[in-house]
Amino acid sequence: MGSFSLVHWVIVIGVIVLLFGRGKISDLMGDVAKGIKTFKKGMAEDDAEEKPQSATIEHDSVSPMASEVEKKAKVG
Repeated sequence: MGSFSLVHWVIVIGVIVLLFGRGKISDLMGDVAKGIKTFKKGMAEDDAEEKPQSATIEHDSVSPMASEVEKKAKVG
């Protein structure tokens, strides 16, 4: 009695489709998919950028507590 049955879910989905229409829902899902792709692409670019930086920081004698300004001053 506390959970929704299959009939309840079909009715809820039907009401949502009637309120928003198929076009808006498909546009919304397309936007969500584009956002996920952009996020994954950004994460891949961040990983690619971090690898060369971590190699140079390991070889420098910069303490882990140093600020970013101090690291850039010693590297550059």
